[in-house]
Amino acid sequence: MQYLDFKTAKCKNCYKCLRACPVKAIKFVDHQAKIVEDKCILCGTCIAVCPQNAKKVHSEIDNVLTLLASNDKVIASIAPSFVSSFDLQEFTIMEFALKELGFDEAQETAIGASLVTKEYVKLLKTGLYNNFITSSCPAVNNMIQKYYPEALKYLAPVASPMVAHARLIKEAEPKTKVVFIGPCIAKKKEAFESGIVDAVLTFEELLQLFEEHNIDLSNIAPPPTPNMDDNKRNIAKYYPINRGIIKSTDKWPNNYEYVTVDGVKKCFEVLEDIGHLNNMFIEMNCCEYACINGPASLKRSGGNLKANEKIREYVGKDLENIDKNEVLDISYGDLLYEHPKLENSMIIPTENQIKEVLARIGKTTKEDELNCGACGYSNCREKAIAVINGLADIDMCIPYMRMRAESMSYEIIQNSPNGIVVIDSDYKIIEINEKANKLLGVNLIEPKGMNAFDCFDSSEFIKAISLGQNVYNKKVFISKTKKHIEMNIVLLKEHKILFGIMKDITDNVEYNEKLKNVRLNTLETTDEVIKKQMRVAQEIASLLGETTAETKVALLKLKKTLQSQQDEEN
Repeated sequence: MQYLDFKTAKCKNCYKCLRACPVKAIKFVDHQAKIVEDKCILCGTCIAVCPQNAKKVHSEIDNVLTLLASNDKVIASIAPSFVSSFDLQEFTIMEFALKELGFDEAQETAIGASLVTKEYVKLLKTGLYNNFITSSCPAVNNMIQKYYPEALKYLAPVASPMVAHARLIKEAEPKTKVVFIGPCIAKKKEAFESGIVDAVLTFEELLQLFEEHNIDLSNIAPPPTPNMDDNKRNIAKYYPINRGIIKSTDKWPNNYEYVTVDGVKKCFEVLEDIGHLNNMFIEMNCCEYACINGPASLKRSGGNLKANEKIREYVGKDLENIDKNEVLDISYGDLLYEHPKLENSMIIPTENQIKEVLARIGKTTKEDELNCGACGYSNCREKAIAVINGLADIDMCIPYMRMRAESMSYEIIQNSPNGIVVIDSDYKIIEINEKANKLLGVNLIEPKGMNAFDCFDSSEFIKAISLGQNVYNKKVFISKTKKHIEMNIVLLKEHKILFGIMKDITDNVEYNEKLKNVRLNTLETTDEVIKKQMRVAQEIASLLGETTAETKVALLKLKKTLQSQQDEEN
């Protein structure tokens, strides 16, 4: 069954959830985070730390609405931390609101908590437990079952208050459906595995239902005289705060030291050394400040200290002038609950396998293992083990990827056929390749870090910064090297740098100059030829004119002579 949902589109290359996860129960597939269910203890840490809200508790609202629409009787079992989450001091207000939603009845889970406390006392009196760990927190139970099986002998073989209460309800009415409502995600898994709790709503889901049905708790008035029935006179309502279990009775045996441990890290510390402890009763909660700070609780002003005060106020005013030992005198026969060892699918790799993975990311010596934790794992070896188990990608190592990116970018820049210069807004050279050195005439061994105008003509870069504009296809002649270049300058304003690319166009320019000269010479030669042709034509025309005139004179003379002869003959 699925207990956590991920929004794929919002989750990518962050690793924050993995860094925060106390048991590293997160894997990455295509750079997207996924829960590894057989490793997860459902502490809810990943939901709390996700900056994109990409993770959320799997909702059972539709399932609950289906139950409420059925013909079955449905009873809500409400965790006592409702007091701090909903800022209430009267259970009757919550009871009325739940009936408005369609529940037939509402009871406090603290009824089951009182049964659990009695069972704890009973087991302690047997003297069979060197140390005793409470079993009311399902996330702690998961933690011990999966990661500290050697501590199972200390874990109370007792049902949680939720399961105990559900058993009590169904003993009286077997066909009744039970819906638990509380601030805990792990309760969803516990309910499913118990087979007796039909559904679980978190306080966040309950608030959503109230809003969708226009139910405003502030508009519900409590009865003028609260009914002090057994459900109210129950000191086990202290359960959701630190030492709440310890405060739930005065009948604890005297031969134990009664302590409370809250928060995943503290739980780990205690479980690591549990074999060295003696006669310790350990009230253990996965959440810091206990259940009032559950992952699905509703945060109120004043924080956890105020929430603690609210619970103490709620229990205290109902227990004034009442003997703790006379409160809620009920019993139930079967409270045993098995907590078996749970296996996970982790492969334990050989040393050679670990070294092989480390070598793939350039870590061939101990000094190469930075153990920076950026990938989410505590050290490089732990990450290598995760890679072998298919839980992590090889490229999740940020120092390695940075080194690889820098190396690749360096090779690209240095082997580019074009000149490349990168300078910052103060005109300091950040990067310059050998081609640019040759084009610009930079003869320094290491120009990086120097002012650009001390190394080459930087006028185009200065213009680009001054005008705040990119430069495209600008033809520039470098007098120092006698080179013609085509320059493009791009301003990367976000990074406050300028990126210049210079293409050597000297050959093209020189070729064009030669071609131009050839054209000019051709034009001059053509002009001379035309001029000569014109002169010849003129000379020919002049000669033709003279010859024509002489011929005309001769012909006229001949005509005149012929006419004279004709006249004489006549």
